[in-house]
Amino acid sequence: MGRKDASTIKLPVDQYRKQIGKQDYKKTKPILRQSKENSIGIKEVGLVLAAILALLLAFYAFFYLRLTTDVDPDLDQDED
Repeated sequence: MGRKDASTIKLPVDQYRKQIGKQDYKKTKPILRQSKENSIGIKEVGLVLAAILALLLAFYAFFYLRLTTDVDPDLDQDED
């Protein structure tokens, strides 16, 4: 019977730890909110990767078209 009474009584150390935890959470809450607002999202990463891919594709297409139009396979170099 004494065990039920002992479990309901909180020790002063536990109450002190709980108060410190609440104060620490109040201090870090604005910092967490600010870091969440400043963090890079998936949309931004996707847009950057899509832009890089489009740039590389345009670069490749430019050189592919540039090199293929200079060489004409129908012409023979030996015939004058």
